[in-house]
Amino acid sequence: MSFVSLGLIDPLVRTLAELGYETPTPVQAQAVPAVLAGRDVMAAAQTGTGKTAAFALPILQKLTMEGTKVASNSVRALVLVPTRELAEQVHQSFLAYGASLPLRTHVAYGGVSINPQMMKLRKGLDLLVATPGRLLDLHRQNAVKFDQVRTLVLDEADRMLDLGFARELDAVFAALPARRQTLLFSATFSDEIRAMAGKLLRDPLSIEVSPRNTTVKAIAQWIVPVDKKRKPELFMHLLKKKRWGQVLVFVKTRKGVDQLVDTLQAHGVAADSIHGDKPQPARLRALERFKAGEARILVATDVAARGLDIDDLPLVVNFDLPIVAEDYVHRTGRTGRAGASGEAVSLVCADEVVQLAAIEVLTKQTLQRVDEPGFEPDHRVPVTNTRGEVVKKPKKPKKPKGDARVTEIDVRFARR
Repeated sequence: MSFVSLGLIDPLVRTLAELGYETPTPVQAQAVPAVLAGRDVMAAAQTGTGKTAAFALPILQKLTMEGTKVASNSVRALVLVPTRELAEQVHQSFLAYGASLPLRTHVAYGGVSINPQMMKLRKGLDLLVATPGRLLDLHRQNAVKFDQVRTLVLDEADRMLDLGFARELDAVFAALPARRQTLLFSATFSDEIRAMAGKLLRDPLSIEVSPRNTTVKAIAQWIVPVDKKRKPELFMHLLKKKRWGQVLVFVKTRKGVDQLVDTLQAHGVAADSIHGDKPQPARLRALERFKAGEARILVATDVAARGLDIDDLPLVVNFDLPIVAEDYVHRTGRTGRAGASGEAVSLVCADEVVQLAAIEVLTKQTLQRVDEPGFEPDHRVPVTNTRGEVVKKPKKPKKPKGDARVTEIDVRFARR
């Protein structure tokens, strides 16, 4: 199958050839013709399977072929994403695919000045990629109008709900025209998302090119049990022992991110960070330094789990397990992209057994445990299975050797 056979116009096909795209991925093969035909689509595909191109290519073609003149402060197509990083990534994809097309596009998100975004909207845009909060800010200031919106894309909608954007999404939906094409694309779909899709989509084509909530098969996944307080020491040990090169590390809290970066830098390791307290320009600089190899380690909270597009990333380390099991799929999806191989290593302490069990239930696989000599935990991590059951409890500490009578006397004396 070729991109021509999907019904794409010559300018898009030529651009794809220049970008090295040879054949459509499964999600592209199913979604592109449906979107071109005007159908609503609900598609689930693993990260790295060409999901963005699956909706970007037909939208670019429709905008070009329709040729409708866009009014001031209006947009014709709207793409909603959960994070700033993903907004930048998706917009860059639109720019790359539509390089030869006469379309006006822009990206809008918080953490940066709103004025340049308002200036771009004055002449009208064919397409806007935005986060929900900033989009509503622009709408309330009459900087963007939705009258001409004919296509709405919700990318990673489950993550938007996880981040608490439900009210913002409802406000956007209420302001949009009722007659429109709606597309939902995501790596996973929760039951809440399916319920939302039932309200928003009309007779959608459902596409699932992989089972729900599965990790990429090309990724080798394993865990190292360790006591919580020894995680930084273990990470430094593994970094040196295994001669890890470029590593993306996920930590639960912003404070934890900063502490790990300080530890790495104190040991002479070039490291940078991305989390919610950092301004957007600083986050973008950190990502570019990591991509350029200037920073060996990038430490991030889950704000970076979606939207980080890094070619040939060999390794992801879960310094802390995510609170939401679905985020494990997205974290590990940063490696093993587009058929490449990769590794995902998790440092797990006894306190995280509930999160571990939830991940194994969700992904339907029991993660291999590999003890690191010298770091065996005092508080053992219970062994669980894909049903969330504890199949092997931690061993009880051995009783101290000695005369039992002396121990009993000591106990009675201690109780006085």
